[in-house]
Amino acid sequence: MTSPTPPQTYVSSALGWLLAVPALLGTLITLVLPTAQTIWLSFQSGGVLRESTYVGLANYGELLGEAAFWRALGFTFSLTVIPLLVAVVVGPLLALALDRAGTWTRRAGRIVLSLAIVAFSPVAVAGAWLRGSIGQASGLVTLAEGLREPATAPGTLRLIVAAATFGLVCALAVIAFLPALRGGTAGPATLVVGVLVGLAVVAVGLQTFSIGLVLTRGGPQRATETLAGLQFDYAFRLAEFGPGASVAALTGVILGVLGIVATVVAAATRLSITLTPRTPAPHAPAPHAPAPHAPVPGVQAPGTPFPDAPAPDTRATAVGMTVVGVAALVLVTAVGIVLTWPWMDGVLASPATPAGTVTTQVNTWAPAIAGAIVSVGVAYLAALGIGGLRPLGRASEWLLLLFAPWLFVGPGPLSVANWQNVHNLGLIDTFPALIQPLLVSVPALLVLTLLCKGLAERARPGDFFGGVLLPSLPMAGVLVGAVALLNAHDLLWPMLVVQKQDLFTTPLAQANQLTGFAVTSPDVAAATPLVVVAVALAALVAAQLLYLDRLAIRTNGSQVRTSGA
Repeated sequence: MTSPTPPQTYVSSALGWLLAVPALLGTLITLVLPTAQTIWLSFQSGGVLRESTYVGLANYGELLGEAAFWRALGFTFSLTVIPLLVAVVVGPLLALALDRAGTWTRRAGRIVLSLAIVAFSPVAVAGAWLRGSIGQASGLVTLAEGLREPATAPGTLRLIVAAATFGLVCALAVIAFLPALRGGTAGPATLVVGVLVGLAVVAVGLQTFSIGLVLTRGGPQRATETLAGLQFDYAFRLAEFGPGASVAALTGVILGVLGIVATVVAAATRLSITLTPRTPAPHAPAPHAPAPHAPVPGVQAPGTPFPDAPAPDTRATAVGMTVVGVAALVLVTAVGIVLTWPWMDGVLASPATPAGTVTTQVNTWAPAIAGAIVSVGVAYLAALGIGGLRPLGRASEWLLLLFAPWLFVGPGPLSVANWQNVHNLGLIDTFPALIQPLLVSVPALLVLTLLCKGLAERARPGDFFGGVLLPSLPMAGVLVGAVALLNAHDLLWPMLVVQKQDLFTTPLAQANQLTGFAVTSPDVAAATPLVVVAVALAALVAAQLLYLDRLAIRTNGSQVRTSGA
């Protein structure tokens, strides 16, 4: 094979830069400018109700001098401890058991764990626990009492968060670790993936909002207040944008550091994702191939073991690994069912409420899907340019550092600035305001870039369309679905931009019901209606079996195992 000519290299490099332009502009408009605006607002005093004045670092001085901030910071970090252990201990162990158990056990595990992903909604889960507590369901009365006392509320909420997220964290961790086990260097790849998963769990935990708002609203006596809750109280309950933006800026600094560390780890280890070839069918012998020689009595045939050195019992080993894999899957599934029983019980007993109407579902899913298509689509174009066409050659993935500070940033840290922008545009209480104000999904950009990089390294020279574009399209579709689910289950942004009930999304309608007076019969199932769960589950299972099961994560250009291994 001949290497690309200089003109071809120049064209590929130029096209790579061109494809990255929409993501760069989207990052500038919806990430960089709102970040700068948040920092500027943190130097102000005032808000919507009165004129803002510049106060310098006074907001930070007051915030850092208050015990409330440090208590919220410590409690928020503590919420991530158990999910972090589940992600980096239970997840890889389960992935290893499923991988060693063989193809069918591994795929069965993928199917079973998929339900935990498509059926998870933070507001619905919190509502289920609240419903069980108020209804005095077995085992939940103690938890309800624990949430009422300042001394016991933090520990109780930690246990609820850990129990509610156990299945989801396990499922996502297995999806991440299984490809690392077939990447050729399972040890280094698994370690790198473990670092990235750990950073992601901590970053997501630092932005916890919905569960705490529904269950405790930061109480009693601010004992369970999180960073996101403290920011919300300052900026939107007290209408003090300065202190609220200060909390957002400090949270953003922590998330930015985590995002930069994750990107540096991925780039420094030359992390890449690729597709393993489908297992080839066994070849029949050639029609004119010579027949093997008949064994000669008393002569050992070449390549066969001696009678006194029997071959290892691979069948018994395979059966043993299958038993271990099935047992691990059954154990994790049983634990997940027990821990999520309040949600399951709530789904079975949910009444019909406004949270489950067709209008509410349209308000929920139409903006969520539209935002996902735009943000992942822009990220995909940039990934094709950076990872597929490699404008800087082997150093191209270091371009991801331009986006790294916002890798783990969700709607919360930029919500003060984004709300002000939507308010200034006159879009409050309008349907377009429900679309998340984000033009590029940085997590999708990282994953797709690593995939396009891995595909490009194995593609034939000049075969960008068939070697990179087509094989990476399914992953873009998977990420659109993932981002759509995140958008649909978000509570904070719809709560900020709409007040009319006919524009409520499902999480907002549920939260409005749960935090009001009629909290005895919340519609837990509204966030995960049967039709949505069925469609999402079918799509995810198909993606798991036909595409995700073929992924391999490798470091430093290692070789991969075949998909049937």
